[in-house]
Amino acid sequence: MAGTRIAYILLWFPEPSQTFVLDEVNTLVRLGAAVKVYTLYGPRPPSQVAGMGPAAAPVQPLGTACIPAILKELVCSLRNSGGEARRFLIYVLKRRWRSWESAGEALWAALAGFYLAPRFLREGVGHIHAPWADGPATAAWVASGLSGIPFSFCARAHDVYPPDGALKEKLAAAAFVRAESRATRNYLVALAPGAAPKLTVIYNGLPLPANPAPPRPPQPPYRLTALGRFVEKKGFAGLLLACRHLRDQGLDFRLTLAGDGPQRRRLCRLIREYNLEEQVELPGFVPHRRVPDLLRGSDLFIMPSRIDPSGDRDGIPTVILEALAHEVPVVATAVSGLPEVIHPGETGWLVPPDDPLALAQAVMEALSRPKEAHRRARVGRRLVSREFDSLRNYARLKALLESRGTGTGPTG
Repeated sequence: MAGTRIAYILLWFPEPSQTFVLDEVNTLVRLGAAVKVYTLYGPRPPSQVAGMGPAAAPVQPLGTACIPAILKELVCSLRNSGGEARRFLIYVLKRRWRSWESAGEALWAALAGFYLAPRFLREGVGHIHAPWADGPATAAWVASGLSGIPFSFCARAHDVYPPDGALKEKLAAAAFVRAESRATRNYLVALAPGAAPKLTVIYNGLPLPANPAPPRPPQPPYRLTALGRFVEKKGFAGLLLACRHLRDQGLDFRLTLAGDGPQRRRLCRLIREYNLEEQVELPGFVPHRRVPDLLRGSDLFIMPSRIDPSGDRDGIPTVILEALAHEVPVVATAVSGLPEVIHPGETGWLVPPDDPLALAQAVMEALSRPKEAHRRARVGRRLVSREFDSLRNYARLKALLESRGTGTGPTG
């Protein structure tokens, strides 16, 4: 393996809810990049990643087993690197982070950066990259500052909305920053105008191959699908209220609401409260390999994203790309990067967030105009094929990672 050695820093890898990151790493390796992944936490139990494809890059987990080595490197850094190590440590300890959880992650990430900096130098790493702007980017920033190796990171959604306590400093120090959507880039430019020249939009790729089912006219009971983590920003509580409107208007439908998460009990309560037991099914977490089967059986896919009170929101959910790739018509809300994929009148239906009645009306319109719905889905599939091609998009990322590196690492 020859070329610039690239260290990828993540919290976990692979992560079932982050199939797009697995696709990113595997595609870079397929394109010839010399990538090694370092995870700040320990490995996931095999049962939690069952059904995911294998990682093409070597993976080195840290986690609690590395605490003695991390503390040893911290002491050495504080003793040998002058004020730089002390400055990073004091900065992280004194900074106001957006939550206690974020503060804990930032501290652990900074300590991991102390440990990784000399390791990266020994291993001939030429560039450090973090696929997320929060903890992983903090570790990359500290490791870069102590080693002199350039770093970059990707800004997506929950990792920058709201910004963590060091986001502006990471933007200033990075060699470049990849934004997952134009919406995220615009947000970062408003936050740190001086970073604009180093911000570049590179969309994700599409992890799953798509084989759309032959088009068929939808018939009652209409099969609706929504998929995602059961968290506030997904807007599933509002979707259930929209389903109550649909039921009250006499629509015969069945909604498969697939996923799991902390809001599951609340959603179950709302299903009972709205008397939707016959209309809504909660099958739980669906392995990624089964998503195509779920989509091929759908008449309509619904993405009811919203902005939660903390400011957290979706970027461009991979599942919406997968739905269009399978030529399933889509109704979505105008949040963050979703309007970059769902163009009203062209690739789907787009409604305001937090408006269950508008969501219900869009669902009714899409189901009542099946030819138009499938026309938009076909246009959407062409857009996804053009804009979210893994090989093309990650070839651009590879070129940036290698051109911003310090040189060529050892071969082997």
